[in-house]
Amino acid sequence: MAILAINETFSPLGLTGKSKLIVLGSPHEWMDRIRSLQLEHVSPAGQMRREISRLPSGFGRSESDLIALMRRWFFARKPDAGFLLTDFPATLLQSKIFDEWLESRHEALSAVVAGPGSPEPVVTHYACQGLLTEVVP
Repeated sequence: MAILAINETFSPLGLTGKSKLIVLGSPHEWMDRIRSLQLEHVSPAGQMRREISRLPSGFGRSESDLIALMRRWFFARKPDAGFLLTDFPATLLQSKIFDEWLESRHEALSAVVAGPGSPEPVVTHYACQGLLTEVVP
């Protein structure tokens, strides 16, 4: 698990437009640096806003609703398209489900970046896979 200063965060990862990146925690102070990667930025809140007219009232209040929404996004995208995923997965269960989705399409994450406030079980999960990079502001 590497711990990098904010100005070195993304350069050693060798990310490209096809990279698949998860950002955990509160990336607000370094979001501009993330946006410079020019990847599709995906979050549950963004997906909810995008599909608000199609969703039944009360949708999104349970973990299963959130997983269903993110599943719809994941399987609708092109397999070789890169993404920058924030606020998901937020739990160990969501992490394991997301791993299954990746495996079913023979895809792999490029990296998982953990910032302040990252959920510890998710951090540990991705650290054990050798994907975790922690950011120190």
